[in-house]
Parts: sequence; C-alpha cells; structure tokens
Amino acid sequence: MQIAGVDLYVNHPVMALGSTEWLPTTLALDGAPAAACNTHVIVRVQAQVVLVKVRVFNDHGDADGHRPDREPLTTVFDGHLLLSDGRLVVGDVVGESRFITSLLGKPGRRRVRVSVDDPQGWACAVDVVISAETA
Repeated sequence: MQIAGVDLYVNHPVMALGSTEWLPTTLALDGAPAAACNTHVIVRVQAQVVLVKVRVFNDHGDADGHRPDREPLTTVFDGHLLLSDGRLVVGDVVGESRFITSLLGKPGRRRVRVSVDDPQGWACAVDVVISAETA
C-alpha cells in the first residue's frame, strides 16, 4: 500500500533516504547506482532540472516497479535500515529539500527496497518499499 508520495525539486544530485539521524559524511556513491550504511541509502537524481517523484510503500509486495507511463524501475538497494524513531526522511544530501513521513509505526530495523528509473545516474522517479515489521 502506498503510504506517501512527494515531488521534490532538489538542489543536489544525490538524494538520501533513511533515518532522521545525521547522514554520515563518509557515505559516497563512487560510481555505483546506490550506496548504503546502517541508517541511510543514497542515490543519484536529477537536480535543478525536474521534480523527482518519490513514492513510499508499506510491505514488499505492494510496489511492482511498473508504471504505465514510464519504463519499469530497477532495484538499486534491498537491505535493512535502522529507523530509530520510526520515521523516514527523503531529501537531497545538503538538506535543502526534505520530506519526512511518520506513517511507518514503531522504531527499529526495517527491510527497505529502493528502486529508480535510471540506475546509471540521473533518476527522476524513486520508489521506497518498507517492510511493515521491524527486524
């Protein structure tokens, strides 16, 4: 079930998804489609060109990665993130554009899948699927 959606105009080409805690400064893409640590995932997006469409889903079976108006999305991260206060933050890494959802429930470690429309670098659509249960 989709629990949130936002169109963000970001100022920086790297988007962070994860905990409300500070984003580690050591987290870097280094040419990969995504990079992750215990609390965050980062992906490259189109900055200052288009709105980046982000959809947040609860449970892994709900988002199929197919949208009738665009190409299918590609999963770039499937792992666990610690959401220490049960909220998810989506925004550019400089903190200029941010969206926070508190619709996730209990704090804890959750399985998260992140899919993008352009895994090679300049995504403008990002789906985040979060398990309902804490791990």
